[in-house]
Amino acid sequence: MNQLDQLSVGEQHTTIQRLGRWRQVLPVGSNRGPVPPEVPKAIAADYVEACRVLPTSAKASAALSRRCLQTMLHAHGYKDRDLAKEIQQLLNANVLPQHIQETVDAIRNFGNFSAHPINDKTSLQVIDVDPEEAEWCLEILEALFDHFYVGPEKAKARKAALNKKLAAAGKPPSK
Repeated sequence: MNQLDQLSVGEQHTTIQRLGRWRQVLPVGSNRGPVPPEVPKAIAADYVEACRVLPTSAKASAALSRRCLQTMLHAHGYKDRDLAKEIQQLLNANVLPQHIQETVDAIRNFGNFSAHPINDKTSLQVIDVDPEEAEWCLEILEALFDHFYVGPEKAKARKAALNKKLAAAGKPPSK
């Protein structure tokens, strides 16, 4: 710990000003909403980190989104030696709404661009991940959160409430 770290904020400001050194500190944050509480902590942590690094590195954000997707797939029994095969298992299961089904593979592709130097065949330039593409990965993850975690929990709570009413009326629980 250096001497500046041991001073109060006001004292640091005065000391830095006197020494002629300025350092600008920007708040670290995200413009995305909170992660639903139904999402497991490890997955939520990767997602939050992907959100936080997006303004600094779309490439890092896309790589973290890819990791988040793979952890989600493993948690739901889609396991293979590589992410492309796991995504294909998910798509073959035909359990996703069409709008997610059509876009989920984008995370794998953008994650590949971020993790491996892939060249454009016409320009021979390394393909980078654009901030809009990394943002799209986060949107797809949010849709998957709703599908895998939020939706089932809401349905479970609603069914429990219905069964409570049915029990109060002397009726059998719903199927």
